[in-house]
Amino acid sequence: MTFRILTLGCKVNQYESEALSEQLVEAGFAPAPENRPADLYVVNTCTVTGESDRKSRQFIRRAASENPGAPVLVTGCLSQRQSEEVSRIPGVRFVCGTREKAKVVDFARSLADGSRKAESPVIDVTPLTSAPFEPMRIRHFDRTRAYIKIEDGCNHYCSYCAIPYARGPVRSKPRKDVLDELEGFAGQGCPEIVLTGIETGSYGKDLDGYSLPDLLKEADRLPGMGRIRLGSLDPSVITEEFSKAISGLSHICPHFHLSMQSGSDAVLKAMRRNYTVAEAEAALDRLRRDMPGVLFTTDIITGFPGETDEMFEETLSFVRRQRFLHIHVFPYSARKGTRAASFPDPVPVEVRRQRARRLIEEQRRIKRELIESLLPCDADVLFETYENGQAYGHTANFIEVAVPSPVDRKGTFARVRLTSTDGEHALGTIQAT
Repeated sequence: MTFRILTLGCKVNQYESEALSEQLVEAGFAPAPENRPADLYVVNTCTVTGESDRKSRQFIRRAASENPGAPVLVTGCLSQRQSEEVSRIPGVRFVCGTREKAKVVDFARSLADGSRKAESPVIDVTPLTSAPFEPMRIRHFDRTRAYIKIEDGCNHYCSYCAIPYARGPVRSKPRKDVLDELEGFAGQGCPEIVLTGIETGSYGKDLDGYSLPDLLKEADRLPGMGRIRLGSLDPSVITEEFSKAISGLSHICPHFHLSMQSGSDAVLKAMRRNYTVAEAEAALDRLRRDMPGVLFTTDIITGFPGETDEMFEETLSFVRRQRFLHIHVFPYSARKGTRAASFPDPVPVEVRRQRARRLIEEQRRIKRELIESLLPCDADVLFETYENGQAYGHTANFIEVAVPSPVDRKGTFARVRLTSTDGEHALGTIQAT
């Protein structure tokens, strides 16, 4: 039987889909060719916003329509929270959640060997409180980078976020398992590894006396290690101790994605974030002091309930001060079951969107100015894509680069002289070796 996996959402979901794909191949299934329908579909869902819910359902229906009669197996965050609703979508034959995703492989195997018929939907969702970190790893990468999931779950329960209700509390991947996976990729010459989780900075909170900096120090010493990049971090993680501990490591990329969500103290308090604007700015300053050349990206939600024009202006002022390289901007989306869904003073949808557009426009200006301020310079670039005679990649501090090239350079490094920008990319030429 052939299979196709459709994935929505974060890097954790992408990692888990890749792990499921490898497990399906080991079980005797084959990936379906791109231009042909599959015999079986797996949809890995997301529920971070209302739009994510809509797209997840759309992907399930797309799978069912691509090959009517082929079983659709659904996993992920939406199915953890809404298993009954998901099971009623035509074509769905199996539903599990965010725990024990390998049940997808077991169910697929039972269909293939004839021990189970693809008839009425089966729901097998493990409660969030009853399972440890699910053993899962991948052994292959796409020539450019590999993702390793080191942590699952979140203990923060921010007022707007449904993810703790879909992922449960913090669980860390055992130290040895992470290092084994890292060593495997380093041995294959993987240029860059991204350590990711639902709340990456919480790694080790459930492990006695072992923390994320401890893991990074061990990873930094592995033979053949390439770049190490971290997934999204809560600003409160960036303590003096954290900044000092990682600043001396040779393989850590000087780029961090800090999940800010707002630049207004009043909004952060309503969101139940565990830091103030001043504390977040102190964290940014620590890393700038200890890691020269470091750059930052972030997330911002616009139109949170109760956000006034003045509060939004505070966020704009914060963004102007901190000069982020990129911002993921999200108009607020109410999530059923979260505290914020019942908050008073909802911001009209169009105002949320207008604020998002203003923030995106301001960020584009800042990005251009930030890149221009760094030019001219030389940088090592890891190339990832190639199109119409242009090679595209990223510097260690995550500036996107575009250079002319007669050949596809995917998965290779080159020294590049960066001299200008089009606003999105730094432009230049590859240096002769």
